[in-house]
Amino acid sequence: MSQFFHIHPDNPQQRHVAHSAEIVREGGIIVYPTDSGYALGCHLEDKQAVTRIRRIRQLDERHHLTLVCSDLSQIATYARLDNSNYRLLKAHTPGAYTFILEATREVPRRLMHPKRKTIGLRVPGNRIAQALLKELGEPLMSTTLILPNDELPLTDPYEIRETLEHEVDLVINGGFCGFEPTTVVDLTGNTPQVIRQGAGDSAPFSF
Repeated sequence: MSQFFHIHPDNPQQRHVAHSAEIVREGGIIVYPTDSGYALGCHLEDKQAVTRIRRIRQLDERHHLTLVCSDLSQIATYARLDNSNYRLLKAHTPGAYTFILEATREVPRRLMHPKRKTIGLRVPGNRIAQALLKELGEPLMSTTLILPNDELPLTDPYEIRETLEHEVDLVINGGFCGFEPTTVVDLTGNTPQVIRQGAGDSAPFSF
């Protein structure tokens, strides 16, 4: 049975944030709010938790998982950034974007795309997500909470708890936070390529 925390979207209660981070550190899977809907998250080094998330979403190894980071400097630890990509990310983070980049050795191999050795990265603007990342001191391994055969993410925390109460360890109720997933931008080529249109404006990446 999952736990259920009400966390204020503008002034997150520190005791709940700290407890949420501890659940992640102990191998738990959490549902938490971002600026583009709710997401599943776990510790990036926890192989079993990652496997559980893949099972919930029915994702194969070719699906890009995402490291949700607190800021651009943290992204630079886990992804290779040239000057042009750094400027692009600086201009569009935090925000409702996921960027596909070449992973560094800091990323566990099981999280990378098996052939391309790439990883998704993002910096959310949501205050609960940011408070949680600050408390953790490292990225969350994450993926949008879209269940198999659904086209849109789940948006109601009570429905999420009812649906996944035996699959996850914590559901954070942070209120309504949107229903579109992030816009995904591949930055591994010569020019940016938008591979999924979502909540973020794709115009800056259309050349």
